[in-house]
Amino acid sequence: MATVAIVGASLAGSSAAATLREEGFDGRVVLIGAEPQLPYDRPPLSKNYLRGVTPFEKTLLRPADFYRERDIEMRLGTTVTRVDAEKRTLALHDGERLDFDQLLIATGGKNRRFPIPGIDLPGVYDLRTVADADRIREAMARGGRAVVVGLGFIGAEVAAAMRQSGLDVVAIEPFKTPLYRALGEEIGRVVEGLHRDNGVEMILGDAVTAFEGAGKVERVVTRNGRRIDCSLAVFGLGIEPATELVAGTPVRVDNGIVVDDQCRTNVPGIFAAGDVANHYHPVCGRQMRVEHWQNGVKQGAAAARSMLGRGQTYDEVHWFWSDQFDANIQYAGFHAAWDRIVVRGSLESRKFLAFYLTGGRVESVVAINQGRDMRRTFPIIKARAAVDPASLADPNVDLRTLAPTAP
Repeated sequence: MATVAIVGASLAGSSAAATLREEGFDGRVVLIGAEPQLPYDRPPLSKNYLRGVTPFEKTLLRPADFYRERDIEMRLGTTVTRVDAEKRTLALHDGERLDFDQLLIATGGKNRRFPIPGIDLPGVYDLRTVADADRIREAMARGGRAVVVGLGFIGAEVAAAMRQSGLDVVAIEPFKTPLYRALGEEIGRVVEGLHRDNGVEMILGDAVTAFEGAGKVERVVTRNGRRIDCSLAVFGLGIEPATELVAGTPVRVDNGIVVDDQCRTNVPGIFAAGDVANHYHPVCGRQMRVEHWQNGVKQGAAAARSMLGRGQTYDEVHWFWSDQFDANIQYAGFHAAWDRIVVRGSLESRKFLAFYLTGGRVESVVAINQGRDMRRTFPIIKARAAVDPASLADPNVDLRTLAPTAP
């Protein structure tokens, strides 16, 4: 009986296991996860779960019965210490060896940690797992002032959740605006205004150089000499792909595990999906690694089909969302750079679509409180052809008419 081992019992791994059974695979499926919990959704951790609005049970991707009924072996609280690509075996932390015929690596990412003095003080947190969220919630319950370090999407969501929970929040970001690297200054200013209007104190263009305190964090010191008293601090400085599993193997690693457009690594029988996978995207014509919920679901399923010999080119338009206060922010596509932003709607009222263009082509789209129109932009992104900017900006022009035929 053939064995498929999946390392990483999160979104991509769970999606792959379910898809294997849906597609009729009747061999052995082993889903291995380092955390003790059943696979769960991470997006609520920085939003409603952090605020205590959503119970953990609501974050589970599937109930325990789902895996039992489909004969998916769950190895939770288990880490893999080594992959032998030639012998096709996994070494588990308890000394067990697990043979596999095919392997999917869906280990996701791990939070970046920088050598900031005091970063290991009690009261300084980062957020990746439900256990992390539980620790932060416990600290939030004691009230006081929180410092959030880094205003990417996770940091901005944490700042919003803490402010909505009644804490005083100071957010520190080294760039000009929140989400500067992802959205640029013009749209970043909109997010800045959203947070300021809701009472978040924002310190931009500055960086944390130390966390200080006697036995626990009591203040944050910045590069520009600020000293900010606090009762807790959360830093969100991005993640890096968790590729340690394949260290010393022939599997190619370059900003993640490198795979083709069917989730295949350079080693036959070994696949990767989700946050850890640096995949070739045929629409964009380049390798890319994305850390989105939708990609975890879709790419996990795509990898499963590839393992069964039914693979198709994975060319999904990447998409994700972020909820901050009363704003729903959505992003579709992928841009590394752009030469023009075209806005349809009003930045001032925080209800718009922003199109990021390169050479007249729409690379990506950001929607704030305009999610209804977001799906209509996917064919435009996928076509990879120039679009009239005036038509993009005109709310009277139906977006569905603007997707040109790709050359």
